[in-house]
Order: sequence, then structure tokens, then C-alpha cells
Amino acid sequence: MRVVIVGAGKVGYSLAQCLVEENHNVIVIEEDETRRNIIQNSLDVMTIHGNGASPRILMDSDVRSADLMIAVTDSDEVNMVACMAAKQAGIARTIARIRDIEPNSREEIEFHRSLGIDLTINPEYVTALEISRILMIPSALEVEDFADGKVRLLELKIRSESPMVNTPLADLELPNNVLIAGILRRNKIIIPNGRDILLPHDNVFLVGDPKSLEMIQDEFADVLDPVKQVMIIGAGRIGRNVAVILEKAGIAVKVIDKDQERCQELARFLKHGGVYWGEGTDLDLLIEEGVGDADAVVCLTDDDKLNLLLALLAKEMGTKKTIVRVGRTEYIPLMEKVGVDSVLSPRLITAGFILAHVRRGNYVSVSLLEGAKAQAMEVIVRPSSKVAGKKLKDVSFPENSLVGAVVHQKDVYVPNGNSILYPDDRAIVFALPDTVSTVEKFF
Repeated sequence: MRVVIVGAGKVGYSLAQCLVEENHNVIVIEEDETRRNIIQNSLDVMTIHGNGASPRILMDSDVRSADLMIAVTDSDEVNMVACMAAKQAGIARTIARIRDIEPNSREEIEFHRSLGIDLTINPEYVTALEISRILMIPSALEVEDFADGKVRLLELKIRSESPMVNTPLADLELPNNVLIAGILRRNKIIIPNGRDILLPHDNVFLVGDPKSLEMIQDEFADVLDPVKQVMIIGAGRIGRNVAVILEKAGIAVKVIDKDQERCQELARFLKHGGVYWGEGTDLDLLIEEGVGDADAVVCLTDDDKLNLLLALLAKEMGTKKTIVRVGRTEYIPLMEKVGVDSVLSPRLITAGFILAHVRRGNYVSVSLLEGAKAQAMEVIVRPSSKVAGKKLKDVSFPENSLVGAVVHQKDVYVPNGNSILYPDDRAIVFALPDTVSTVEKFF
């Protein structure tokens, strides 16, 4: 597929990187010459210097022949105009990053479609949803739901005394509809087989029925009490969305931000939560507002290093769980190594959302895990799929990939070699990046 990306910022770069790895033909349009040079010198893409909404650029034969345009500049207006102009130039599908959109507003979605924008994404809101899901399951480092909530992927940290360590996976007694799909060890993800073992402090990816996962997760990770109080540092778009979502869920929220206008704006949205104007590094303020009593502290400033510092301070003062927003994905392993519980990258969450649309048709959703070291994908089995009607043991899936769960009609099960995938089944596939394009061909 030929894909045009307008904007070579963080999201644009991550998208281009993922698409190139999957052997798509990528063209990146960027006005900033420095950004354009960075992506040109780093990735195997064609770059064009200019405005993505410019008629001169859209009339370029390489651009006009594209199957999809993705506009992810920092400006909502530029993204919208670029997609509208692309439709007029003959590009069939368009995706725009739009921050200023009411979540789940059918009216706005339909309005954008009438303008020629097939899909809109609000990165801050989808990141806030991810944070709220993690907080609802305190022991989880990451939570991804598939098949309308019928299947869940949990990332957990293995505690030293877990009964699951040092035993071959084939010998572990797990519920029938739960599977160990991946292991993160020394910053590398392993797609395991029955001979592999879990070691203390590994991160394990479990996939299966949510109720069964809830029953078994305490066997792997430390048991934490339900989250009742959360402190959020940073009242930007993500912070505002997190605060509103958590308050609606009945969780007590306190928000700290150094920008007075942001504080005043958020205060209008919250009915019970407190909003405090001050520096997140002000120890007296943190102590006064009970950071040590908070069940979780969520650090969402625009400064990665500050977020790390704040998370470590919160841990030192007694907070049980810390979540950090990161801009530079290369910081994720470092932050996890020094004790941050969950590190989230809005650009990777956005990239995963868009990738599902790029693969359109069979793919319902795509989640990029651990800085895109692995992908979890929900795929619909079509009658024409190579896997349809065959036993999995007769399908030559590549190494470093596996089908972790299957939804057949309304039932969820973990497949084995004798399992058969039928048309309209939903398969949850776990794979490393270098195998994704091969796996895709089977579906």
C-alpha cells in the first residue's frame, strides 16, 4: 500500500517507521526542513518538502496515486484541510489527528466524514482511556481489551515469590482460557514455548478471558488494593481527560499544575476533585495534599525527565503505583528499570490506532507494546483467509508469533494445534515486528 503521511513529528515518525517495517510504500510531507532531513536520513521513505494541503504537492503523481493519507501535524486545521484536499485530489482514504473534538460525539464524527475525513483520532483522549484502564486493575502495567471486552491482555511484573517462577510453562496450571503470550526480559520480548520458564521480575503478557485473568493475576504479581485516590501532575489535555474519566468512575482526584489558566479551566469540569496551582516538584505542596496517601500518581507534564523525577519522588513518599507519560520512547526501558510502574507513549498509542485502519478490513485493532517491541492484533478471519478451516498445526505461522486467543461466536478459548479457525472468528495475535507482515498474509 502507498501511504502519504503529512507531518514528520513524533507521531508521523513512529507511523512511518512501523509502515516501512511492514513493507508499505511511504511518502512523508513536511514543511520543516530539519524534521524532513531527520526522517529522510533515518528511514527508507520518500520525503517532500512543503505543505500537505498545497495543490502543487497534491498534484504530484506519487502523492495522487496513494491509497491513504494520514495527516498528523500539530495543527487540527492543517490536518483537516489536508484530508479534504486529498479527497478532492483522488486519494481514497484519509485519517486526521484532531485534538479539539468531543470524545464519542457522533455529530462531530459525521461532520468530519461529510468533509472527506474517514477517521479522526484524539491522541490525548485515547491515552487517557489507556491510563484509566491501568488504574482500574492496580497490579497491571498495561491493559488492552479486544473483541468488545471479551478478551484482555495484561502485562504484569512477576514477584520474586510467585509460584509461577522457575517452572516450564507447559507444566503451569493455568485456566483453560488464559495463555502466556509474551515475556519481557532484559528489555527484549520473547514469544515463549512450553519449555520456557518465568524468572523473578520478568514482565509477563497474559491473554484471555477477563474474569479468568482476574482470578489468576495474583499468582503472578503483587496484590494491590483497588485505586480510590489518584494525584495527577499536569492539567494538559491528557490530564484533564484522565481527571474527568476517573471522577465519573467514583475515584477521588487531585490535580496539580503550574499554569493557572489550565487549573481554572479544569476546575470547571470537576464536580468533586481538587485542582491546585503550583509546581509538581514543590515537596511541601505534595506533602500537604497527601501524595503519600494516594494510591497512584500520574505524571503528565510535557517534560519526560521531570515526569521521571516526579514519579520517583512519589514512590519515595509512599505512593503505591506510578504512571508516566513519555514523549521519547527510548526512555521507556530506563524509566521501567528505575522503578516507574507504567510508562505510556501517546504517539505509540496513536500509531497503533491508525495501523489498524491502515490494515483495514480484517484488522479491528492494533496495540504496540513496550515501545513497539511487539504487537497485539485483533484480526477477523475471512472465508478467503489462508487460515480459515485449517488446524493451526497445519498453518506455518512464523516463529515469534502466536494466536493467543480466539472468539468463536460468543465463546473465548485459547487455541492449541488442533484448533480450527472459522470464518468470522476473531483471533488475537501476538507477534514481534519482523514477523507482522508475514502473519498478515495468513489473514
